[in-house]
Amino acid sequence: MSRELVVSTTETARDRAKADRRAVLLAEAARLFASRGFDRVSLEDLGAAAGVSGPAVYRHFAGKQAVLAALLVEVSERLHSGGAEVVARTPAAEEALRSLIAFHVDFALANPDVIRVQDRDLDSLGPDARHAVRALQRDYVELWMSVLSRVLPGSDQAQLRIRAQATFGLINSTPHSAGRSSKTTVRALLESMALAALTTR
Repeated sequence: MSRELVVSTTETARDRAKADRRAVLLAEAARLFASRGFDRVSLEDLGAAAGVSGPAVYRHFAGKQAVLAALLVEVSERLHSGGAEVVARTPAAEEALRSLIAFHVDFALANPDVIRVQDRDLDSLGPDARHAVRALQRDYVELWMSVLSRVLPGSDQAQLRIRAQATFGLINSTPHSAGRSSKTTVRALLESMALAALTTR
């Protein structure tokens, strides 16, 4: 094996390990911030939960607020880009709406800790990160409104926004209160309730 190939393979493995460690740190940050609150979690707590020393966290993030920013900005980016992909591949309006609902329900069931952190600790972000999250949230709402406007032609835009945001509240709050109910049962119930909330005139 050539030296160049060895170096490239080593760097790839190192990059992958670094990305994996970063993902673990973000997952543990979501869990700890959700259970204790952002202000009550230290970098040492986060490092210990991820299996590294507190100072080692600085290899991935500039500080605790940078962890929160990465967590909330990146999840907002994934939510928006995922929703946009759903709409792009589903031209029929009613099918696109059902697909958006299913996408958001899946997101909520998979990310209850992140949702809790966003609800409670968004104001702990620095102004740039908070602006980025808010902008992505607005774009995500507009995405839903664009589909709703085709399902409910002639509807007032303000009412479409209310429908979308109320539906997010319905879906996002449920993973915290679903208890021991199966995800299959919760998913089906949420999807039917969300569709009714969005389309009832």
